[in-house]
Amino acid sequence: MQITGDQIIAGIFTRSNTEPFTASNPVSAEALSTEFFEASSEEIDQAVKMAEEAFVVYRKKSDEERADFLERIGEEIMALGDTLIERCQQETGLPTGRLQGERGRTVNQLKLFAELLREGSWVNARIDTAIPDRKPIPKPDIRQMQIALGPVGVFGASNFPLAFSVAGGDTASALAAGCTIVVKGHPAHPGTSELVGRAITKAVEACDMPKGTFSLVQGQSVAVGMGIVQHPLIKAIGFTGSFRGGKALFDAANQRDEPIPVYAEMGSINPVFVLPGALKERAEKIGEGWVGSLTLGVGQFCTNPGVLISGKSSETDLLLNKAEQQLSGMTMDAMLTDRIGEAYLKGASQFSDTEGVTTVANSERSGANTSAEGYIFSTSAQNFLDRPELSEEVFGPSSLHVATQSKDEMLEIANNLEGHLTATLQATEDDLIEYSDLIEILERKVGRLLVNGFPTGVEVCHSMVHGGPFPATTDSRTTSVGTLAINRFTRPVCYQNFPQNGLPDALKNANPLRIFRLVNGQFTQLPVE
Repeated sequence: MQITGDQIIAGIFTRSNTEPFTASNPVSAEALSTEFFEASSEEIDQAVKMAEEAFVVYRKKSDEERADFLERIGEEIMALGDTLIERCQQETGLPTGRLQGERGRTVNQLKLFAELLREGSWVNARIDTAIPDRKPIPKPDIRQMQIALGPVGVFGASNFPLAFSVAGGDTASALAAGCTIVVKGHPAHPGTSELVGRAITKAVEACDMPKGTFSLVQGQSVAVGMGIVQHPLIKAIGFTGSFRGGKALFDAANQRDEPIPVYAEMGSINPVFVLPGALKERAEKIGEGWVGSLTLGVGQFCTNPGVLISGKSSETDLLLNKAEQQLSGMTMDAMLTDRIGEAYLKGASQFSDTEGVTTVANSERSGANTSAEGYIFSTSAQNFLDRPELSEEVFGPSSLHVATQSKDEMLEIANNLEGHLTATLQATEDDLIEYSDLIEILERKVGRLLVNGFPTGVEVCHSMVHGGPFPATTDSRTTSVGTLAINRFTRPVCYQNFPQNGLPDALKNANPLRIFRLVNGQFTQLPVE
């Protein structure tokens, strides 16, 4: 399939701007041949207006029709074959195996949302039947369900060019909810974005969905993204990226005449707490796992562990010695972009130059243009508490060990944490009992708590929470991974005293969809008598 560099506006391939940009290979620094163009304000306006026009029709499609559509998108992505993997590898420097796995995850999450739609209970139908003879006033018949918000803007992420990009989790959950979407492709991989955009466009046509259901606009400038956020017809935003970028979108959305929700996943240091029993039992194994996790994807996952907290003992020396051996024997691959690499080197340099911080280990650099060294730093608990900059995320393959003198210091560190995506406990069963107060603290700080693992690797399933309190995200009440993500793009609507033939199928007495509903306070699939 040929890459043209055009915008995809409701199935039409167009370019009206003359400002070109190109992607580059992060390994060789070679500029790739295809020119792409900044989306114009007119193209953005057209995409959003077409999304609004399409929404009127798309929101009324049945769950079965939308499920078929999601699955067809997955089929069209797979039909791109090696063309997609090869282009994505050129633009990101990521290895073939990683990209094939990410493509599988992308397709599987589309299938998961299709399954959710076919089961149907996601609408959270609630029915309270009338009591006409209630005294002193009759009780009305009241019924509630979730409906789609409207057109949604989705921003592709730099670090997951498939699973968090054009057909990623935000797109899958928004389309499942019944929303139409306008996607801004990430400028680091515009060719990959176009190929996936073409696949979605083919699925739109094959499933007879309204053409404005999907559009893709591209560009390097802030103006393209802001053009989507500030358009009055956009009703929500999905974003994965930096704190600076996510907060800017959040602020802009709240300054609109009609503020809209921005679901931004913005980063995390994902603290790992090594408790005494686990440290004594398996210090070296923990050190080995820590390095494997912090260097996974060259440290460019939002779940890489940026800090590990443990007591100070001879077992700690074993942990650090093992981590040093692991890291010093590694050679880091290319980072995704020059900009990410420069920011990482700046952050790592600030750590190494900070008083009270020592460098425990570092890796080698590869010959790639954007390669960087991996680092492990170490400091005391008091220095960590005294210097807030040490708790800031350094996006890349580095992590900080914090040595505590007591349980109280560990609890103080936990209490002083900002919001993060995850926290991990390396612990024995006795540790979990003794440190139950630590768990209670961390429940308020993160979206996902792990025991005896590492945070990299986010399972796509019904119960996953990939979110957390600010500044990890702009809304801690939801998730960007897993089927609960659909709730970001819906709102509840209540129907009072409606006749049966005027109700959506999900709320009719006969329950033709056979879904679970809360009827007079009890969950049931039975019809309403």
